[in-house]
Amino acid sequence: MDNILLSGILAFMITFFSIPVIIQVARQKKMFDEPDERKVHKMVIPTLGGLGIFAGFILATLLGAPLHSAELQYFVAAAVVIFFLGIKDDILVLSPAKKFIGQLVAAGIVIKFGGVQISHMHGFLGIGPIPHVASIIFTLFTIVVITNSFNLIDGVDGLAGTLGLVTSICFGSYFLYVDQLMYAVMAFSLAGGLIGFLIYNFSPAKIFMGDTGSLLIGLVNSIFVIKFINIAGAPDAVLPVAAAPAVGFAIMIVPLFDTLRVFSHRILDRRSPFSADRTHVHHYLLELGCNHKKITLLCAGANIAFIALAVSLSSLGTTLVIGILLAVAISLIAVVYYSRPSKKEKAATKLVHESKLMKARKILSLSPEVEIAEAE
Repeated sequence: MDNILLSGILAFMITFFSIPVIIQVARQKKMFDEPDERKVHKMVIPTLGGLGIFAGFILATLLGAPLHSAELQYFVAAAVVIFFLGIKDDILVLSPAKKFIGQLVAAGIVIKFGGVQISHMHGFLGIGPIPHVASIIFTLFTIVVITNSFNLIDGVDGLAGTLGLVTSICFGSYFLYVDQLMYAVMAFSLAGGLIGFLIYNFSPAKIFMGDTGSLLIGLVNSIFVIKFINIAGAPDAVLPVAAAPAVGFAIMIVPLFDTLRVFSHRILDRRSPFSADRTHVHHYLLELGCNHKKITLLCAGANIAFIALAVSLSSLGTTLVIGILLAVAISLIAVVYYSRPSKKEKAATKLVHESKLMKARKILSLSPEVEIAEAE
């Protein structure tokens, strides 16, 4: 218990004190995220916050993990692969194909050497044990999707970090209870690093985590959820969880469901699943007039509510619980989607705003070149 607490505190301190230095260096070297028509921020902001998260997480995990933790070296190796993948994409630009290959390499390390593998479906759709080859393919798919889910949900200030904090605390608490100390240290180290980062990332953000941070959160959580399902779903578990895959899915539901929905939409639209657009749930909430803080709180609150729902219904079985979770998630996203203003309403709002700007310029006798941020 002491190791876990100290690891969380150490990760927090490393991340918290390193972020200001990273911000200063990023400004000196002009390493900014440039705003464009798809992004929601309007100012240049440093994107290397993931460097601080990575430093806090890795150092705290290595110092706090129990001795002779056989899998840890392979998890660290996979995290290093993801780190270099993310840092290159944040500083330069990496093609989706190269990012995908790098993620496959990291996932392969976790599966082959770390022993993280989905070998049993625990009754989902009536399926039990999975053949070895199918198990590897399905685990690769799961790790890559979860890794990308945090990367894709990272669209407004504080959102990916807060969701990562929720998931890491949930998994860490379970691992601590069942005496899986290495995984508990990893989870609370990640949580500590994320708290240190979120202090600078809540709206208005001073720094973004970038792909370095979001891909790391996704990879680590993919390890957590698979390990959780394998441990909690075992009949001889210290704390068995009925419908463990459904509960694991609920813990990850906001980033995971949003990613699966967006990927499906893009594929049906005959586009690359990694192509950029504004169809994520946070984009819809922005169109409804929600600010960054409200979106973060809504999504985090919804995630916690889904976890409570899954736990309360777990006696119904994996298939039925996942079906209910999906039905509720689809209903909620449909309400949000159809509540958005229409194109005509958006155009009318834009015209009204432009009219106010022109009126303000006329009253104040300002030249057209003067920019007015907002006119009441």
